[in-house]
Amino acid sequence: MSQLTQYKNDKATVWTIAGSDCTGGAGIQADTKTMHNLGLFVSTSSVIGLEVCSVITAVTAQNSFGVEQINAMSQDVILSQINALEQEKPASVIKIGLLANKQQVELIAQQITRFKNNWVIKPFIVYDPVAVASSGGNLTEDDILPTIKEKLLPLVDLLTPNGKEVQKLTGVFAFSWDCLTTAAEKILALGVGATIIKGGHIEIAENKSIDFCTDGKQEYWLSSDRINTQNSHGTGCTFASALAALLALGYALKDAFVIAKAYINQGLKISKQLGDNRALFKGAVCQGAWPNDINDYPEVLVAGSKLAESIGWTASKEDQKQEQHQGFCSDFASVETDKLGLYPVVDSIAWLERLLKTGVSTIQYREKKLTGDELELAIQQAIALGKQYKAKLFINDYWQLAIKHKAYGIHLGQEDIQTADLSAIKKAGVRLGISTHGHYELLKIKQYKPSYLAVGAIFPTKTKDMTGQIQGVDTLAHLVKLNPTIPMVAIGGITLEKAPSVLATNAGSIAVVTAITEADDPECAVQEFQQILQQQHLFQQQQLLQQRISRN
Repeated sequence: MSQLTQYKNDKATVWTIAGSDCTGGAGIQADTKTMHNLGLFVSTSSVIGLEVCSVITAVTAQNSFGVEQINAMSQDVILSQINALEQEKPASVIKIGLLANKQQVELIAQQITRFKNNWVIKPFIVYDPVAVASSGGNLTEDDILPTIKEKLLPLVDLLTPNGKEVQKLTGVFAFSWDCLTTAAEKILALGVGATIIKGGHIEIAENKSIDFCTDGKQEYWLSSDRINTQNSHGTGCTFASALAALLALGYALKDAFVIAKAYINQGLKISKQLGDNRALFKGAVCQGAWPNDINDYPEVLVAGSKLAESIGWTASKEDQKQEQHQGFCSDFASVETDKLGLYPVVDSIAWLERLLKTGVSTIQYREKKLTGDELELAIQQAIALGKQYKAKLFINDYWQLAIKHKAYGIHLGQEDIQTADLSAIKKAGVRLGISTHGHYELLKIKQYKPSYLAVGAIFPTKTKDMTGQIQGVDTLAHLVKLNPTIPMVAIGGITLEKAPSVLATNAGSIAVVTAITEADDPECAVQEFQQILQQQHLFQQQQLLQQRISRN
């Protein structure tokens, strides 16, 4: 769906093609504020830059009472801006907002076609089909819709309509779950790559705002508590711009979806009234900093969960149906610590015993070659060794054998929880660790309340091709902030040199494979990792002590 590499980019360029809002709450002004605030931040390891460029299509005269005038830019003016940017700053993502007339739609469609045919990196196109301002009044010509459908939509990679815009585009009035999926299908049939239908003005679940994303293959549903505010001017522009910025930075669509929604929730909560009390709207959504508060994040709808049942949502895709059939289950046995420390992952009994002898207290047995009786015997031996050395031993994948032979724990991937009998695992009292990749999966898996969450891949790894799922230290730091209750394990490409930056995120545990098994002296490598963990622990204790002293 996306032309992006999905690696976190150190530097990227994004364009916004939209109208100017003289109040500063929407349009170009909202776009640039959003993109700058999400695209430039100081984190644990680096400063990530997002270069933001703009092409103005119209200058609007509006305020909280309504739109007074729309001054559309000529084709020559628009084209001159595009040509100037193209010479020096081609974009990886282009966000489109207000296009005031058919001529502008045709011009932008021609230019995007040229970009996609000629540029080395084909730009990803995000289109927010704005036609009516929040303050009231049409912003476009009445006959613009057929041209948009024919010329522009087949070039769009992601469309972000609200309920009214959905109805105009598809004829579907969205008032139910089925209406949303039907409308999305009709939108995709127009040639759009993916769509996010915004739920701010759609009443499906009481006191909930439901947002739906699909590319025709995968579906993502988010639920947020409705925020009671009239300071909502610019939410559509801000949401689409947040998506564009995040996609340009290399986030996968599902993760950009989650973060952009959190950004809107945060902005609505801290927005302030600036307009007259008699006005149609009172103020604009705030384009603030990166959202780090878990209370601003939406909930991912999971088949069979309490939330899903309470609002009447059921999964519609086959993989979700399968997951629902297995049954939702949560609150798995505890690992009795908030930090699992050094966590080697090995693929043989010989390696397992060798590392247990070094004093490793947490370890995973990941068997990929043996089958049948040989596999069962190896798992029995692994579990016995774990008990002999009093270690937290996790069996990867083979949950039936792990239960049968009373393992300490089981580790499953995202795809495994769709078929594993989670109720049986919980009933057996076996600890459960689950792999996650990014914001969306973290929010989803948190609802299962597993024994721990593994986040990866932090860096590219030799053991598995993780293209599209490399998280980096910065994203890990964000995820740790969003998950203060469940122990977290960082995994993927972590070496002795990279371990300090990973542990600085307060992840609490690092899973390693080749950094130990391919080391010249594996026992020495274990000792060095343990020393790094101990140093980080002492540093964090000193920080806590200093915080207590400063409070007193």
